Amino acid sequence: MDGFDLDSPLVCEGIIGDGCGGGRIFFAQESKLFVYDPIIKESYLLIEIGSSVREISKNACVITLITASKIYKYSLSEQKIIDA
Repeated sequence: MDGFDLDSPLVCEGIIGDGCGGGRIFFAQESKLFVYDPIIKESYLLIEIGSSVREISKNACVITLITASKIYKYSLSEQKIIDA
């Protein structure tokens, strides 16, 4: 989809009907989390954390960001880190 490798540990897809972000692609670059909207074909920065992200995953409205030393939980509905 739109050039994203959905098998990459730094990319995950929002499933339509799972709560938040359905149809969008979430991806990490270094210490930043972005969302890509395939309808308007634009990416937006959601948050920057202090460490490089190694892996991301999504469950409903929460994106989990895994770094070398910490796990962050980012709430899409609240637009902030809810657990670190």
